[in-house]
Amino acid sequence: MTTIVISQPMLFPWPGFFELVATADVYVHLDDVKFSNNSFTNRIQMKHAKGWSWMTIPVRKTGDCLLIRDLTAADGPWKRRHRTMLVQSLAKARYRSDALTLFDQAYQRPDILELLIDSIEEPARYLGIWKTIATLRSSGMGVLGNSSQRVLDIVLALGGTRYVTAHGARNYLDHAAFERAGITVEYVTYSKTQYPQLYGDFLPYVTILDLIAALGPEAASIIRPATVPWRKFLDDAPG
Repeated sequence: MTTIVISQPMLFPWPGFFELVATADVYVHLDDVKFSNNSFTNRIQMKHAKGWSWMTIPVRKTGDCLLIRDLTAADGPWKRRHRTMLVQSLAKARYRSDALTLFDQAYQRPDILELLIDSIEEPARYLGIWKTIATLRSSGMGVLGNSSQRVLDIVLALGGTRYVTAHGARNYLDHAAFERAGITVEYVTYSKTQYPQLYGDFLPYVTILDLIAALGPEAASIIRPATVPWRKFLDDAPG
């Protein structure tokens, strides 16, 4: 069985995202779809002494059909501001230097797409879940189309027999079409496993850098990939 995971590039996603990544045999960066401003593509939550705030890459607007691969950042010292935010957030964390190293590796990239891809791949390597995963970009596959049919065609082009996806796919995925094509569809189950966080009550949706700064090499123990078949997921999903 070959498991395919397809997702848009994101800025240092939350730990649950890496539970999705960890299920993959082949991972596809969906980089040639329309950018949604102020989505998790260009921002992530950071925890600090007063609660949490967004760390956001300011994007230069060039039209309504801007693709993720074509993103450019607005002018300004946003990279420096982001590092200052991270240093302040992680100042008391034992493994803050590990998190800052991953951040600096990604933020050396002049191109936003490359920065976002490194925001996924570098933490995944650190966590040890990228060792056997093949990676591609949808823009280089030559698979055209839209929505559910394109996802199915990408899976078929890669010889996939199992597709694991995040929860938002329930709103558009044609599950029956996947079944007709012989593809098993499963949804990731987010463990939201707690770990020692700074600054009060546990928040699950903060950046993976928070987890790495807290636990260092032991952070991988918090990533607990699990899935559920699509029918059970839909039956159990609220409203």
